[in-house]
Amino acid sequence: MKTALITGATSGIGEATALVLAKNGVNVIVSGRRQERLNEISAKINQDGKAGVLTLKMDVTSRKDVELAFHYLPDEWKAIDILVNNAGLAVGLDPFQEGNIDDWEQMIDTNIKGLLYVSRAVVPLMIARGKGQIINIGSIAGKEVYPKGNVYCATKHAVDAITKAMRIDLIGTGIKVSQICPGLVETEFSKVRFKGDEERAAKVYQGYKPLAAEDIANIAWYLTTLPEHVCINDLVVTPLAQANSTIVDKNQQSA
Repeated sequence: MKTALITGATSGIGEATALVLAKNGVNVIVSGRRQERLNEISAKINQDGKAGVLTLKMDVTSRKDVELAFHYLPDEWKAIDILVNNAGLAVGLDPFQEGNIDDWEQMIDTNIKGLLYVSRAVVPLMIARGKGQIINIGSIAGKEVYPKGNVYCATKHAVDAITKAMRIDLIGTGIKVSQICPGLVETEFSKVRFKGDEERAAKVYQGYKPLAAEDIANIAWYLTTLPEHVCINDLVVTPLAQANSTIVDKNQQSA
Protein backbone atom coordinates (compact mmCIF):
# COMPACT_ATOMS: atom_id res chain seq x y z
CA MET A 1 0.00 0.00 0.00
CA LYS A 2 1.42 3.38 -1.01
CA THR A 3 1.72 6.43 1.22
CA ALA A 4 1.13 10.02 0.10
CA LEU A 5 1.84 13.36 1.77
CA ILE A 6 -0.42 16.23 0.74
CA THR A 7 0.37 19.79 1.84
CA GLY A 8 -2.39 22.34 2.14
CA ALA A 9 -4.82 19.50 2.76
CA THR A 10 -7.26 21.46 4.92
CA SER A 11 -9.38 22.67 1.99
CA GLY A 12 -9.80 22.85 -1.76
CA ILE A 13 -7.57 20.83 -4.04
CA GLY A 14 -5.48 19.47 -1.17
CA GLU A 15 -8.46 18.11 0.73
CA ALA A 16 -10.01 16.66 -2.42
CA THR A 17 -6.72 14.98 -3.36
CA ALA A 18 -6.37 13.41 0.07
CA LEU A 19 -9.91 12.04 -0.10
CA VAL A 20 -9.52 10.67 -3.63
CA LEU A 21 -6.19 8.99 -2.90
CA ALA A 22 -7.51 7.47 0.33
CA LYS A 23 -10.64 6.25 -1.45
CA ASN A 24 -8.33 4.41 -3.84
CA GLY A 25 -6.38 2.72 -1.07
CA VAL A 26 -3.46 5.10 -0.60
CA ASN A 27 -2.45 5.89 2.98
CA VAL A 28 -2.36 9.65 3.38
CA ILE A 29 -0.53 12.17 5.53
CA VAL A 30 -2.73 15.26 5.55
CA SER A 31 -0.79 18.40 6.32
CA GLY A 32 -1.88 21.95 7.05
CA ARG A 33 -2.06 24.65 9.69
CA ARG A 34 -5.65 24.12 10.89
CA GLN A 35 -5.72 21.11 13.19
CA GLU A 36 -9.51 21.10 13.46
CA ARG A 37 -9.83 20.79 9.68
CA LEU A 38 -7.19 18.05 9.62
CA ASN A 39 -9.19 16.17 12.23
CA GLU A 40 -12.38 16.47 10.15
CA ILE A 41 -10.65 15.13 7.04
CA SER A 42 -9.05 12.34 9.06
CA ALA A 43 -12.49 11.34 10.38
CA LYS A 44 -13.87 11.14 6.83
CA ILE A 45 -11.01 8.91 5.72
CA ASN A 46 -11.27 6.68 8.78
CA GLN A 47 -15.01 6.32 8.25
CA ASP A 48 -14.43 5.17 4.69
CA GLY A 49 -11.92 2.65 6.00
CA LYS A 50 -10.00 2.07 2.77
CA ALA A 51 -6.73 3.66 3.86
CA GLY A 52 -4.81 4.87 6.88
CA VAL A 53 -4.43 8.55 7.70
CA LEU A 54 -2.03 10.66 9.74
CA THR A 55 -2.54 14.35 10.49
CA LEU A 56 0.55 16.56 10.36
CA LYS A 57 0.06 20.10 11.65
CA MET A 58 2.74 22.06 9.86
CA ASP A 59 3.29 25.57 8.55
CA VAL A 60 5.22 25.11 5.30
CA THR A 61 6.45 28.72 5.42
CA SER A 62 8.51 27.92 8.52
CA ARG A 63 11.71 26.01 7.82
CA LYS A 64 11.99 25.08 11.50
CA ASP A 65 8.40 23.86 11.63
CA VAL A 66 8.92 21.63 8.59
CA GLU A 67 12.18 20.22 9.91
CA LEU A 68 10.60 19.43 13.29
CA ALA A 69 7.54 17.85 11.70
CA PHE A 70 9.68 15.44 9.71
CA HIS A 71 12.01 14.78 12.64
CA TYR A 72 9.06 13.54 14.69
CA LEU A 73 7.26 11.80 11.83
CA PRO A 74 6.70 8.16 12.89
CA ASP A 75 9.09 5.79 11.13
CA GLU A 76 6.24 3.78 9.63
CA TRP A 77 5.05 6.92 7.81
CA LYS A 78 8.42 7.97 6.40
CA ALA A 79 8.17 5.66 3.39
CA ILE A 80 6.48 8.40 1.34
CA ASP A 81 5.72 7.26 -2.21
CA ILE A 82 3.82 10.35 -3.38
CA LEU A 83 4.34 14.00 -2.46
CA VAL A 84 1.66 16.44 -3.55
CA ASN A 85 2.97 19.98 -3.09
CA ASN A 86 -0.37 21.74 -3.01
CA ALA A 87 0.01 24.43 -0.34
CA GLY A 88 -0.22 27.80 -2.03
CA LEU A 89 -2.23 30.98 -2.25
CA ALA A 90 -2.77 34.30 -3.97
CA VAL A 91 -3.21 37.41 -1.84
CA GLY A 92 -4.34 40.72 -3.31
CA LEU A 93 -4.88 41.82 -6.87
CA ASP A 94 -3.08 45.14 -7.12
CA PRO A 95 -0.96 46.76 -9.81
CA PHE A 96 2.73 46.30 -9.07
CA GLN A 97 3.29 49.92 -8.06
CA GLU A 98 0.58 49.64 -5.41
CA GLY A 99 1.46 46.15 -4.24
CA ASN A 100 1.37 45.22 -0.56
CA ILE A 101 4.81 43.91 0.38
CA ASP A 102 3.38 41.79 3.19
CA ASP A 103 1.17 40.07 0.58
CA TRP A 104 4.21 39.54 -1.64
CA GLU A 105 6.17 37.92 1.19
CA GLN A 106 3.26 35.66 2.14
CA MET A 107 2.99 34.37 -1.43
CA ILE A 108 6.74 33.91 -1.82
CA ASP A 109 7.05 32.17 1.55
CA THR A 110 4.16 29.77 0.87
CA ASN A 111 4.28 29.12 -2.87
CA ILE A 112 8.05 28.91 -3.29
CA LYS A 113 9.80 28.43 0.04
CA GLY A 114 7.13 26.09 1.38
CA LEU A 115 7.42 23.83 -1.65
CA LEU A 116 11.21 23.85 -1.33
CA TYR A 117 11.28 23.10 2.40
CA VAL A 118 8.91 20.15 2.15
CA SER A 119 10.49 18.74 -1.00
CA ARG A 120 13.96 18.98 0.52
CA ALA A 121 12.74 16.92 3.48
CA VAL A 122 10.96 14.26 1.41
CA VAL A 123 13.23 13.76 -1.61
CA PRO A 124 16.15 12.15 0.27
CA LEU A 125 13.68 9.61 1.72
CA MET A 126 12.55 8.77 -1.80
CA ILE A 127 16.10 8.56 -3.13
CA ALA A 128 17.02 6.11 -0.36
CA ARG A 129 14.17 3.85 -1.52
CA GLY A 130 14.92 4.30 -5.22
CA LYS A 131 11.40 5.43 -6.12
CA GLY A 132 8.79 8.09 -5.59
CA GLN A 133 6.54 10.62 -7.26
CA ILE A 134 6.33 14.38 -6.80
CA ILE A 135 3.27 16.25 -8.04
CA ASN A 136 3.57 20.02 -7.83
CA ILE A 137 0.34 21.98 -8.08
CA GLY A 138 1.25 24.96 -10.22
CA SER A 139 -1.12 27.25 -12.07
CA ILE A 140 -1.92 28.65 -15.47
CA ALA A 141 -0.43 31.77 -13.86
CA GLY A 142 2.90 29.97 -14.07
CA LYS A 143 2.62 29.89 -17.85
CA GLU A 144 1.55 33.48 -18.58
CA VAL A 145 1.29 36.74 -16.67
CA TYR A 146 -2.02 38.56 -16.36
CA PRO A 147 -2.82 42.12 -15.25
CA LYS A 148 -2.33 42.70 -11.52
CA GLY A 149 -1.08 39.13 -11.11
CA ASN A 150 2.58 40.24 -10.90
CA VAL A 151 4.05 38.53 -7.80
CA TYR A 152 1.56 35.64 -7.68
CA CYS A 153 2.38 34.85 -11.32
CA ALA A 154 6.08 35.13 -10.49
CA THR A 155 5.75 32.57 -7.69
CA LYS A 156 3.95 30.12 -9.97
CA HIS A 157 6.54 30.66 -12.71
CA ALA A 158 9.05 29.69 -10.02
CA VAL A 159 7.10 26.48 -9.33
CA ASP A 160 7.27 25.73 -13.06
CA ALA A 161 11.03 26.26 -13.08
CA ILE A 162 11.61 24.27 -9.88
CA THR A 163 9.58 21.37 -11.27
CA LYS A 164 11.73 21.29 -14.40
CA ALA A 165 14.91 21.54 -12.31
CA MET A 166 13.80 18.72 -10.04
CA ARG A 167 13.15 16.48 -13.03
CA ILE A 168 16.65 17.17 -14.36
CA ASP A 169 18.44 16.74 -11.04
CA LEU A 170 16.53 13.59 -10.08
CA ILE A 171 17.08 11.78 -13.37
CA GLY A 172 18.21 8.24 -12.66
CA THR A 173 16.82 8.14 -9.12
CA GLY A 174 13.52 6.49 -10.01
CA ILE A 175 11.55 9.56 -8.94
CA LYS A 176 8.86 11.00 -11.20
CA VAL A 177 8.24 14.76 -11.18
CA SER A 178 5.01 16.17 -12.58
CA GLN A 179 3.19 19.48 -12.50
CA ILE A 180 -0.55 20.18 -12.72
CA CYS A 181 -1.41 23.75 -13.71
CA PRO A 182 -5.09 24.51 -13.13
CA GLY A 183 -7.01 27.44 -14.50
CA LEU A 184 -10.13 28.63 -12.71
CA VAL A 185 -11.07 26.26 -9.88
CA GLU A 186 -13.87 27.12 -7.47
CA THR A 187 -12.30 26.77 -4.01
CA GLU A 188 -11.39 29.16 -1.19
CA PHE A 189 -8.71 30.57 -3.53
CA SER A 190 -10.56 33.76 -4.49
CA LYS A 191 -11.87 34.29 -0.96
CA VAL A 192 -8.26 34.27 0.26
CA ARG A 193 -7.11 36.50 -2.60
CA PHE A 194 -9.76 39.08 -1.75
CA LYS A 195 -9.11 38.75 1.99
CA GLY A 196 -12.50 37.38 2.97
CA ASP A 197 -14.66 39.42 0.59
CA GLU A 198 -17.09 36.63 -0.29
CA GLU A 199 -19.18 38.72 -2.68
CA ARG A 200 -16.17 39.71 -4.76
CA ALA A 201 -14.85 36.15 -4.66
CA ALA A 202 -18.17 34.70 -5.86
CA LYS A 203 -18.19 36.98 -8.91
CA VAL A 204 -15.03 35.28 -10.19
CA TYR A 205 -17.02 32.09 -10.84
CA GLN A 206 -20.31 33.56 -12.12
CA GLY A 207 -21.59 32.97 -15.65
CA TYR A 208 -19.73 29.73 -16.44
CA LYS A 209 -18.89 26.32 -14.94
CA PRO A 210 -15.44 26.44 -13.31
CA LEU A 211 -13.33 23.44 -12.44
CA ALA A 212 -13.97 21.75 -9.10
CA ALA A 213 -11.27 20.68 -6.66
CA GLU A 214 -12.23 17.07 -7.37
CA ASP A 215 -11.34 17.54 -11.05
CA ILE A 216 -7.73 18.29 -10.15
CA ALA A 217 -7.69 15.57 -7.47
CA ASN A 218 -8.78 12.97 -10.02
CA ILE A 219 -5.98 14.07 -12.36
CA ALA A 220 -3.46 13.74 -9.53
CA TRP A 221 -4.75 10.22 -8.85
CA TYR A 222 -4.47 9.36 -12.55
CA LEU A 223 -0.82 10.40 -12.56
CA THR A 224 -0.14 7.89 -9.78
CA THR A 225 -1.69 5.02 -11.74
CA LEU A 226 0.62 5.18 -14.76
CA PRO A 227 3.28 2.51 -15.41
CA GLU A 228 6.63 3.05 -13.72
CA HIS A 229 8.31 4.15 -16.95
CA VAL A 230 5.65 6.76 -17.80
CA CYS A 231 5.89 10.30 -16.42
CA ILE A 232 3.58 13.08 -17.52
CA ASN A 233 5.71 16.16 -17.06
CA ASP A 234 3.22 18.98 -17.33
CA LEU A 235 -0.56 19.40 -17.50
CA VAL A 236 -2.45 22.66 -18.02
CA VAL A 237 -6.13 22.20 -17.15
CA THR A 238 -8.91 24.76 -17.61
CA PRO A 239 -12.68 24.73 -17.64
CA LEU A 240 -14.16 24.65 -21.13
CA ALA A 241 -15.13 28.32 -20.75
CA GLN A 242 -11.51 29.43 -20.23
CA ALA A 243 -9.09 29.91 -23.12
CA ASN A 244 -6.19 31.38 -21.13
CA SER A 245 -5.58 33.48 -18.03
CA THR A 246 -7.60 36.44 -19.26
CA ILE A 247 -10.16 35.12 -21.76
CA VAL A 248 -13.19 33.53 -20.12
CA ASP A 249 -16.67 33.11 -21.56
CA LYS A 250 -18.97 34.30 -18.78
CA ASN A 251 -22.13 34.21 -20.89
CA GLN A 252 -23.11 30.60 -20.31
CA GLN A 253 -26.77 30.94 -19.37
CA SER A 254 -26.95 27.39 -18.03
CA ALA A 255 -23.96 27.81 -15.73
